[in-house]
Amino acid sequence: MRVAVYCSAKDCIPKDYLSLGDQLGVWLAEQGHELVYGGATGGLMSRVSRAYQETTRREQKTDNRIIGVAPQCILKAGRKSSRCDEFYEVGTMSERKQKMRELADCFICLPGSYGTLDEMVDVISSGIVGEHHKPLIVLNHDHYYDDLQAMIANMHRLAFLPEEEVYKPIFVNTLDELYGSSVFS
Repeated sequence: MRVAVYCSAKDCIPKDYLSLGDQLGVWLAEQGHELVYGGATGGLMSRVSRAYQETTRREQKTDNRIIGVAPQCILKAGRKSSRCDEFYEVGTMSERKQKMRELADCFICLPGSYGTLDEMVDVISSGIVGEHHKPLIVLNHDHYYDDLQAMIANMHRLAFLPEEEVYKPIFVNTLDELYGSSVFS
């Protein structure tokens, strides 16, 4: 399965958040999933791809692949990752989101900032209008996305969202819950 991972590219975040990237990268590689990600260096992006690559080499999983998708602004900043087995250069961040949606079979959203939120909402809104039916799992590590879940509940309460949503993210609180999700069963 091709799994797109959306996450922070910041190195200065707390260490327990950075270790999520290590753990997820190891698990994805051990399970034989392909990694689709933003193709850049920094923060959780580097941690997921490095752990994935190291585990793939150690366990000699020859079918594992890292697929990166990065826009020109990231490349001009000198942040292209050297870990990609396959790489797509796109013009804009919008094109990056679209290409990652096309490439992936499912999506995992780790903690992040505006870019991560943008990618998450893009997957949700495109799923709502039927552009895809691919699952999105959001890791609510240490209550990171509690306020977002409260906002979604408020949108339901005020009828901005229908009672029965056509497409909605799957929130989990731990990596073990993510690994045990029906998406990967």
